[in-house]
Amino acid sequence: MRQKLNMIVLGVRDVLSSVAFYEALGWKRSASGSDEFALFDLGGVALALLPRHAVADDARLTDHETGGFAGFALAYIAHSSDDVYRIIAKAEELGATVTRPAKTTPWGHNGYFTGIDGHLIEVLYEDGWKFDDRDNLVL
Repeated sequence: MRQKLNMIVLGVRDVLSSVAFYEALGWKRSASGSDEFALFDLGGVALALLPRHAVADDARLTDHETGGFAGFALAYIAHSSDDVYRIIAKAEELGATVTRPAKTTPWGHNGYFTGIDGHLIEVLYEDGWKFDDRDNLVL
């Protein structure tokens, strides 16, 4: 297995409602996919939104619905500290639940929200993160 992830799959209650949420945050949906398999190009990695039951069925798992910490978070690294506060506020305005408001930390600024389907998303800014000319994170 090569050291690369190509797709993040999120099981959602309603694909079109979730698409509207991410589009309202500023992401552009790909023309690829369908109403039951929506895709967003995240710069070399795709975010796929599918019905929760379809993902659970495919993996032969029982869907326990949303709630609690699933041991997983998506992280968005902002380009400024102001962006952290703006994005957290926008997500809340769109129906997300802010689990920890944006605040100053010893290393920068961050906050967390769960999207309309309960997926945990961290928005953070730290001076040390670097991006290349294509906005890819450089480690």
